[in-house]
Amino acid sequence: MKKALPIVLAVIAVVAIVFCVIGLTQKADLQKKVDELTAKVTSLTSDLDAAKKDLETAKTELKAAEEAAAKAAEEAAKAAEEAAKAAAAKAVPEGYPEIKEGIDFGGAKIYIHDYWTTSSARKENPNEEEKAQYDYRDWIMKTYNCEIEQIMDGDWGSNASQLVNFFGAPDGSLRLYILPPDFVGGPMAQNAFAAWNNDLIDLTSDHWNAATVSFMTVGGKTYGVSTGTSEPRACLYFNKRVLEEAGIDWNTIYDMQKEGKWTWEAFENLLKQIQKDTDNDGIIDIYGMTGSNVDMYRVAVFANGGCFFDSDENGKLVIAAGSDNTLEALTWSKDIYNTYFYQQPADGSWDYYKDAWKQGFCGFYMYQTYGGFNDNSEMADMADAWGCVAFPVGPKGTTYTNVVSDNVTVIPNVYDAETVAKLSYIYQLWSAATPGYDDELGWVGNKLNYTDERAVLETYAMLREPEHCSSDKVLYLGSVNDVEGQDFLWSLAGSTPAELLEAKTPVWQGLLDAFNAK
Repeated sequence: MKKALPIVLAVIAVVAIVFCVIGLTQKADLQKKVDELTAKVTSLTSDLDAAKKDLETAKTELKAAEEAAAKAAEEAAKAAEEAAKAAAAKAVPEGYPEIKEGIDFGGAKIYIHDYWTTSSARKENPNEEEKAQYDYRDWIMKTYNCEIEQIMDGDWGSNASQLVNFFGAPDGSLRLYILPPDFVGGPMAQNAFAAWNNDLIDLTSDHWNAATVSFMTVGGKTYGVSTGTSEPRACLYFNKRVLEEAGIDWNTIYDMQKEGKWTWEAFENLLKQIQKDTDNDGIIDIYGMTGSNVDMYRVAVFANGGCFFDSDENGKLVIAAGSDNTLEALTWSKDIYNTYFYQQPADGSWDYYKDAWKQGFCGFYMYQTYGGFNDNSEMADMADAWGCVAFPVGPKGTTYTNVVSDNVTVIPNVYDAETVAKLSYIYQLWSAATPGYDDELGWVGNKLNYTDERAVLETYAMLREPEHCSSDKVLYLGSVNDVEGQDFLWSLAGSTPAELLEAKTPVWQGLLDAFNAK
């Protein structure tokens, strides 16, 4: 029994050892497996992180690709839109002017400031011609990327001051001004007008009024324009009944005008024939003429190749009233006034002649065309029929003329040369006749309702043409009344032209010195 116990213990020890060995072996195997699994997990985690990173990269690349695609689509759409605009712009509607490349105002607004347009709003129900004008002007603005508004800035007496204010303190806006001719001299002397001479417009073309271009040209530079033909001004009306009663076939006056034979001599012969003391009481009953003596003096000067002021070879304005042609015209017209004119009665107003003419005791009437040819004119209620011719040409003159006075469009002298050129071109387009509605006889209007065809289609039509239009440069110095009228033409009937000129010269020279100092 005692011997068996050690054996048993030995067996137990062996068994324990065996189990320990087995346990250690199994533990080693398990650790190995754990290590292998850990390595796999680590590897999988790394792979997962890499996969996540790849996924994020893919998402970023996808987003970038989507944004690039969207941007490309946007740019393509914009390019297509620009191409469509360019194609549309190049598809110029029939009758519209060709497009000048390189003119783009960048969406800026351009103001054309006159002195009469109180509202630039378009009509809700325009007629066909008005609608065509709206379409044409919309095309101009779209083609040259600008907005244009014609609206008043001041009235007849103040819009020139508005221009001067802008010239002194420009605010960056784009502007043109349409001024009454009476007020161009002051701003011009201040160098407030930019010159229109540039490569984008041709100032010798029929679009521009030649008389205004000539008037506004100093030293080879043109500082203002108007468009088309002039509105005729002073003309010579005649009373058909009075002439017929004097034994005159009034159609012969039109014939003389047409043949170039309507001269001072022919006119004076008719005045002699018309003027009569019908009842032999020593008082004239039928006068040769009446009207505005100042209008007669002025047009007589230009009809004899004279003028009151002119530019010398250096572009300086000088007195020209002392020329032989001017003094001859003033002397002759003064004699006509004193001999054949029905003059202002002692109790008469300054415009006495308007009513006297309509009473029908004068053969001729010296006045403005608007007095008879315009709708609702002063002569609308005249009982006698009337005709109209140009003032006769003097011995030193070359053709019939009238002294015009058109509005002048100017560009403030605050822009660079490129901007001035672009503004001049856009105004040329804006002021053009609506394509398809350039009616050559549109000016006739209702004129044929008031008088005979020859007065309208021969006289009025002729006086619209540039070769029959003269400009008086007195407007550089001030109004006709202030400069030429006061103490000169208003006093001519009681003095001689030479005496009045001598007295007036110092005043005029002071005005000239101020103007020429610009």
